[in-house]
Amino acid sequence: MAKIIVDWKTIYAFIEDAFVGVGVPREDAKICADVLLESDKRGIESHGCNRFKPIYIDRINEGIQNPVTNFEIIRETKTTAVIDGHDGMGQVIGCKSMQMAIDKAKECGMGMTVVRNSCHYGIAGYYATQATRQGLIGITGTNARPSIAPTFGVENMLGTNPLTVGFPTDEEFPFVLDCATSIVQRGKIEYYDRIGKDTPEGMVVGRDGKTLTDSAEILKQLNTGEAALAPVGGIGETLAGYKGYGYATVVEVLSAALQAGNYLKMLSGFDENHGKVPYHLGHFFIAIDPEAFVGLDSFKKTTGDILRALRASAKAPGEDRIFTAGEKEYLVWLERKDSGVPINDAVQGELSKVRDTLGLTGYVFPWEN
Repeated sequence: MAKIIVDWKTIYAFIEDAFVGVGVPREDAKICADVLLESDKRGIESHGCNRFKPIYIDRINEGIQNPVTNFEIIRETKTTAVIDGHDGMGQVIGCKSMQMAIDKAKECGMGMTVVRNSCHYGIAGYYATQATRQGLIGITGTNARPSIAPTFGVENMLGTNPLTVGFPTDEEFPFVLDCATSIVQRGKIEYYDRIGKDTPEGMVVGRDGKTLTDSAEILKQLNTGEAALAPVGGIGETLAGYKGYGYATVVEVLSAALQAGNYLKMLSGFDENHGKVPYHLGHFFIAIDPEAFVGLDSFKKTTGDILRALRASAKAPGEDRIFTAGEKEYLVWLERKDSGVPINDAVQGELSKVRDTLGLTGYVFPWEN
């Protein structure tokens, strides 16, 4: 499948204008574009332009996501806040909520905010990095539509529920662990479907307990409840799948119980008549200020020393390099920063369609030349 590069200036301007075209205020559209394209900058293409139309534009047009975000603080203390996002733009809700946690941490050493009634907020690593850029530790997680089956189960109950942590370091890039608590996330299967690739065996289980590989069929069966993702560690206990199941549950509780939000099957996106409704997702954001403990410079050096020691440790035969979390994404950014975002055939058509529908006639994409 051919990929064509679109320069960053053009794609940023187009994504922003398109969000404005469906009713998102200009300043909020800038945030949404930045979160979306940060995925592509890091090489996480499952959450970048690949999701622009089907996850955001289509949901706004379908009336299940509000383009104008009503960010309401329900309850607040010096170190905590409970927020209702009223089904607005998840990226806007996420950025404001993490910044609240950061501001509280700078004043009190630690801060935490929780959100109910939000929408998909993009890559969780964006918010962890929002904290590291300001010299803080950032932790975030979100629940999501049911996808993961509990250990020894075959019913999709939990979302892919990332538990994401970012540490500032004395290196050129932070440590950012951003991954789902399932073996594979739904967005990756959507990406496999777009490029016509099967999902590898062992990642998805059917109601009969057997693995599924047809990506298009998996996406259908995830919605009908006939298929479920395996948690990190895999199906059953042989490879400790109960660990991924347990961490997914931790994220579910922190994304729902502290904010009196929705959870599990309540997040399906469908009503009793199978009509589409808002997802009402929950998030949590934690910020920790190293200055309240040992000082930022000391923390960054020790963290950097740990990461360098890991990368310098003995390598397996045939392996050239050991990586630490966030390093590969940084290397992708170095490769892409002077060129742009690669767009595959399917997304090329989607971007052209969004442009034509919204009448954004000032944009001519490279694949049209």
